[in-house]
Amino acid sequence: MAKFKFKFTRKQYINRSPGGTFFIALVCFGLGAVMVLPMIYAISSSLKPLDELWIFPPRFFVDNPTTRNFTQLFEIMSNFRVPFTRYLLNTFFITIVGTVGQVILASMAAYAFAKHKFKGGKIMFNIVVLALMFNAGVTAIPNFLVIASLGWINTYMPYIIPALVSALGLYLMKQFIEQMIPDSILEAARIDGCTEFGIFWKIVMPLIKPAWVTLMIFSVQALWNQSATAFVYDERLKTLNYALSQILGGGVARAGVGAAAAAIMMIVPITIFIISQSNVMETMSTSGMKD
Repeated sequence: MAKFKFKFTRKQYINRSPGGTFFIALVCFGLGAVMVLPMIYAISSSLKPLDELWIFPPRFFVDNPTTRNFTQLFEIMSNFRVPFTRYLLNTFFITIVGTVGQVILASMAAYAFAKHKFKGGKIMFNIVVLALMFNAGVTAIPNFLVIASLGWINTYMPYIIPALVSALGLYLMKQFIEQMIPDSILEAARIDGCTEFGIFWKIVMPLIKPAWVTLMIFSVQALWNQSATAFVYDERLKTLNYALSQILGGGVARAGVGAAAAAIMMIVPITIFIISQSNVMETMSTSGMKD
């Protein structure tokens, strides 16, 4: 008769002194303060009058806060040939469509690479990893030739299509799927009669939510600051980032307006990050489901 041995393990607790806990909290607070300081400085600069912006040595906090910079910014935008709302709507449309498309396509491709074995799969994924090494400036001319040959000049396509095929997004999702989703769950779903798309949508996507939320943050940050001036010449199709950059071309007198524009541009990415920061932290953790 086979003998079974049961091994009992005692749960371990971290034995840390109050002084150690205080020291760790102090270090975390210091690191957090360093990360927050640039945002505080940007907001403080947007509220500075012009004389404080050019004072030397520069001051971190504003002495006489004013909203004149924001008022002047909207006055200048109201005098544009294209309404300010058009730039804003273009930016929101590009950001939303590009982000949703990138998350879905990257997730589907990553699921195929991670959980399906097919001929040439490793070579194709190695090409994706190799693409991570190239700077956007290196591929600028080939991208322009491809977009021009497809007839996408002066359309929304140059904003959206390159974002849909992000190598970083595919790599991130593929690694997360391999770590977090055991093959046994997928096999059980197939035995129960679930289709491949049903497995992907009902099982894989909910389990990898931290990964695609993290990818969403990266995508929003990139698309929100997109200008694509090399592909789009129609003023009605340009983005908020381009419009604000034109304002900065007014010289020293528009330094305060430029500070207000920088503060406005960082609102959306920071807000999305704050809302989804718990999922980002979960993505960075190394714990996961194992077979």
